[in-house]
Amino acid sequence: MSSAPDRTAAAPRVAIVGATGAVGTTMIEIIEERGLRYSELHLVASSRSAGRKLTVAGREYEVQAIEEFDFGQADVVFFSAGTTVSEKWVPVATAAGAVVIDNTIAFRMDPDTPLVVPQVNAHELDRRPKSGVIANPNCSTIPLARLLRGIEDRWGIRNAVVSTYQAASGLGYSGVEELQESTRASLQGPDADFEPQHFKPALAFNVIPKIDRFLDSGFTLEEEKMLQETRKILGLPHLDVTTTCVRVPVANCHSESVYVECQSPVDRAELVEVLAALPEVKVHDRETVTAFPTPAVVGSSDLVHVGRIRATQNNPRAFWLWLVADNLRIGAALNAVQIAEELIERDTL
Repeated sequence: MSSAPDRTAAAPRVAIVGATGAVGTTMIEIIEERGLRYSELHLVASSRSAGRKLTVAGREYEVQAIEEFDFGQADVVFFSAGTTVSEKWVPVATAAGAVVIDNTIAFRMDPDTPLVVPQVNAHELDRRPKSGVIANPNCSTIPLARLLRGIEDRWGIRNAVVSTYQAASGLGYSGVEELQESTRASLQGPDADFEPQHFKPALAFNVIPKIDRFLDSGFTLEEEKMLQETRKILGLPHLDVTTTCVRVPVANCHSESVYVECQSPVDRAELVEVLAALPEVKVHDRETVTAFPTPAVVGSSDLVHVGRIRATQNNPRAFWLWLVADNLRIGAALNAVQIAEELIERDTL
């Protein structure tokens, strides 16, 4: 299905801030694929990208500089240009009357801003948020929360221990480019002239157990995000979630190893069926116990992929699983577009 301007009164005017970045361009692809209805479309970016021409649904659009864009022209604005840009310009957009769907950390923990994964807490979209902002969660939180919702509803969760294996595209195009450059330099040998800018030490043939800055607790901000955001999305303010976030030399798709201890005993066969029944989830070891997903196999996908489902031998209430999800789509752009779809369906705009 391809989107195109819809001139009916119900179709909103849409703007995308950060339209030329990795998440922004993915969002445009998803809007085309899913046929999101809009009466007008505005593509916005930094002054460096202003004037570029992008084609959406067969129509050419010129990218506008954010400093010159009139947010009064939009009913809903997607922000995917970084936290600093959101902090400065989201208040401008909401003051102009737009509802903002923000893909940064800037407003996620604001009590007046719902943090939404539509498959988990779409009811938050029944009313216009007091802040005018709907926050898009962290790229690793989204697939985790989608699975934990079904588990909590069936067995109740006592705690979860998560290790993430996050792709270079978590830093956008520049992250993937640096991974490629560092790989070439590493293959050239120790005398190669290469100085990493984003991943230190260099990511090629390496894993880095640090994403975002360190906190006084010894955890990183990325790890703290996953705790706080999972609690808010699930409505479980005391849920015990502890995480180690690791950057790995993969271009795209985040993976997670997840240990969950529940309130009551868990049967593996029932667990498999509970997970498989969740919306837009594929369980790889449903029929073949040894099957599992990987980033290379999953590729660009709109499903949360699950495998390695194992009931622990010494604790009948606990189990392990492995998940893989496209961080640019499920972890960012797709979730944002699905929020917009829900807003339109619920006539919240």
